[in-house]
Amino acid sequence: MNNSTTTHFIRKIIEDDIAQGRCPAGIHTRFPPEPNGYLHIGHAKAICLNFGMATEYQGKCNLRFDDTNPEKEDLKYVEAIQEDVRWLGFDWEDRLFFASDYFTRLFEFAVALIEQGKAYVDALSAEQMREYRGTLTEPGVDSPYRERPVAENLDLFRRMKAGEFADGELSLRAKIDMRAPNLNLRDPVIYRIRRTPHYRAGAAWCIYPMYDFTHCLSDALEHVTHSLCSLEFEDHRPLYDWFIDNLDTPARPRQYEFARLNLEYTVLSKRKLVELVEGGYVRGWDDPRMPTLSGLRRRGFTPHSLRTFCARIGLTKNDTWIDASMLEHAIRDELGVTAPRRMAVLRPLKVVIDNYPDDQEELLDAANHPQDPSMGTRQIPFGKVLYIEQDDFMEDAPRKFFRLAPGREVRLRYAYFITCNEVIKDAASGAVLELRCSYDPATRGGNAPDGRKVKGTLHWVSARHAQLAQARLYDRLFAVANPDQGKQDWKSCLNPASLEILDDCLIEPDLTQAAPEQRFQFERLGYFCADRQDWQPDHPVFNRIVTLRDSWAKMGKR
Repeated sequence: MNNSTTTHFIRKIIEDDIAQGRCPAGIHTRFPPEPNGYLHIGHAKAICLNFGMATEYQGKCNLRFDDTNPEKEDLKYVEAIQEDVRWLGFDWEDRLFFASDYFTRLFEFAVALIEQGKAYVDALSAEQMREYRGTLTEPGVDSPYRERPVAENLDLFRRMKAGEFADGELSLRAKIDMRAPNLNLRDPVIYRIRRTPHYRAGAAWCIYPMYDFTHCLSDALEHVTHSLCSLEFEDHRPLYDWFIDNLDTPARPRQYEFARLNLEYTVLSKRKLVELVEGGYVRGWDDPRMPTLSGLRRRGFTPHSLRTFCARIGLTKNDTWIDASMLEHAIRDELGVTAPRRMAVLRPLKVVIDNYPDDQEELLDAANHPQDPSMGTRQIPFGKVLYIEQDDFMEDAPRKFFRLAPGREVRLRYAYFITCNEVIKDAASGAVLELRCSYDPATRGGNAPDGRKVKGTLHWVSARHAQLAQARLYDRLFAVANPDQGKQDWKSCLNPASLEILDDCLIEPDLTQAAPEQRFQFERLGYFCADRQDWQPDHPVFNRIVTLRDSWAKMGKR
């Protein structure tokens, strides 16, 4: 990620720390996902920041899995997260770590707190703990077990580890201050009993450290200098500092918080994403409507476009909502330069050119990119029978309709001028079945030697040579900018038009040779990507990444 043109407060902090000699071994960051789900666009912001800063300042960035909850974690998430980080363009080299590797060290840290009289074994239930904890306006109440002797706490904690107690029967709590204004300091639980095998450690442990205890100490064990977190962890920082202050750790990380990514027309809550998948509202975690990195990849977004988007939105200390069009602009800007052009017809309407010879065919030269001659040209077949888009014809057309209509002349892209002379309809329904047209042989290539002009240029495919394909027209997952706003059920805001599948599309013949994930601009229609999962040469499937223009801007915020 190139942040060289983007100034933000994290960069200024790092530059000041370097200038003041606070990190003589270089800066050291980390990206610490929990392996209990798939990464989404919000994680991309954190990935780009942590790896980007390390790269820019010749430092190091670890990939660490904070895997302390065996009930929800799985190796499949570990593998998917690694694939996503690599796909985004980042490399942790030999610095792949797991919090589960530190379970013995973390246990020893907990014992050290007990020996100092700063942790105790509690027998309160989870519900009782909530009652004792107090509120934002009322102080908490000490647990009746808070003053257990150190020796008793050590004995109970070791017996917890040995498996003598049932889940939830006991827990280990830090002894801080039940009257602290910050609720995170009111004797938080740091170990709980869970008789659930760990996906890496197996059945070696039946007690597991809590996230807050594990996270900061893992940073310290890895000599992280800059712990970059989203703002939701700001209130946790005093607790992290308390653990570091009261334990003999090999390093002291400094935490800095930034605003998390809030993207319009989607949800990024892990719980809600799970509900979308498990409720069948989408077709899995890599559904191209999902904000997951696997979903964005399958839709056709590129690593470069996501890194560009993350750089453009910058970093702030205040939560803000990012317009979804910024993400769409990032991929349009890239593909406008890099995507080769092709022609496809999504909703075909038959055109017969009456005065074109029945047995004649020809190959017409077409540019692969109108602004980039280095991308070369291709030849596309032309014949008597063609297909155009249904929307490019109107029988009773208004004056400013610059496409095909009875008696009107238009240009076929790279081909000829044609004029509509007759409309063939279904006798029963009145639906337009076919257009009978004539062409001007002198306009080959799309220009008239007599200098006459036409205002409409249409894309098309040759009926004989076109190949059948499926097009999946994806749109924003929600119909409102903030589905969580107001009293309505957020699922009621789902966009019913977020996916339209067209099975009878026609494409240029060479598009059947596309590779999965190859991207094109279908002229006048948008940017499309060969689906990475369902693509077959004999059954081409193209996903629409974005339209050519932001059609939502015309509608306004709904």
